[in-house]
Amino acid sequence: MPVDIKSITQLRAMTGAGMGDCKAALEEAGGDMDKAVEIMRKKGVMKAAKKADRTTKEGVIALAKGEGKVAAVGLACETDFVALSEGFITAVNELAAELLASKKTEQFQALAEEKIKNELVVRIGENLVLAVNQVIAGPVIGTYLHSNKKIAAVVVLNAGPAELANNLAMQVAAMAPKYVKPEDVPEEEKKKEKEIYRQQLKNEGKAEAMWDKIIEGKLAKYYTDVCLLKQAYIKDDKVVIEKLIKEAGDQAKEKIEVVALYRFAI
Repeated sequence: MPVDIKSITQLRAMTGAGMGDCKAALEEAGGDMDKAVEIMRKKGVMKAAKKADRTTKEGVIALAKGEGKVAAVGLACETDFVALSEGFITAVNELAAELLASKKTEQFQALAEEKIKNELVVRIGENLVLAVNQVIAGPVIGTYLHSNKKIAAVVVLNAGPAELANNLAMQVAAMAPKYVKPEDVPEEEKKKEKEIYRQQLKNEGKAEAMWDKIIEGKLAKYYTDVCLLKQAYIKDDKVVIEKLIKEAGDQAKEKIEVVALYRFAI
């Protein structure tokens, strides 16, 4: 049976597998998400990183912000009980502060993993994995850390108010865009999407003369899922993000652009 792009995207997020594998599994499973996951596990197409989640599926993320940069550290553990403990959260915050202060960030991972193995694992008593380890710099940096500390986002702007950057980071955390704008989507990904839409239209018996126009419409809808600028603003769904940014730029009398976006999740 034909499956919609939202189901394919959801399965891709769950498994880390490619769009084609997700589509095939869902079709074989008749649209049943749990059965599709089982099929993919049997075929061995789920990414190894996802399998590791069975042992370290909990954890928290910490953000440490300094002048012109922010450090993001995520530490995964085995149980929610540990993830919610004050000692564990303090340890992750300390690691983020160490990363922010580090002058040689490339050495941080080795030092942090040694500390985790020889100190934190012994003290906490669970398997721990350094899941996030990144320093982000830029002119204007917005950050958002969800209340459960399992999802965080960072947005870098070339200019503009910090409040806008922070609101955009909240948008990224909530809506999980992969790209800033449609031009950033790889051509190969666009090609795959079009192939999926073409097969959908064929299965639906749509007149072939209409395919190109319908496919462009479906691709535009796809951009609202994966591109930040094309998404509806979570605080006002009547406003599109690119309009929000333009209005902020007009008010500040400067051209505001999103330089980069990052989303971290445990």
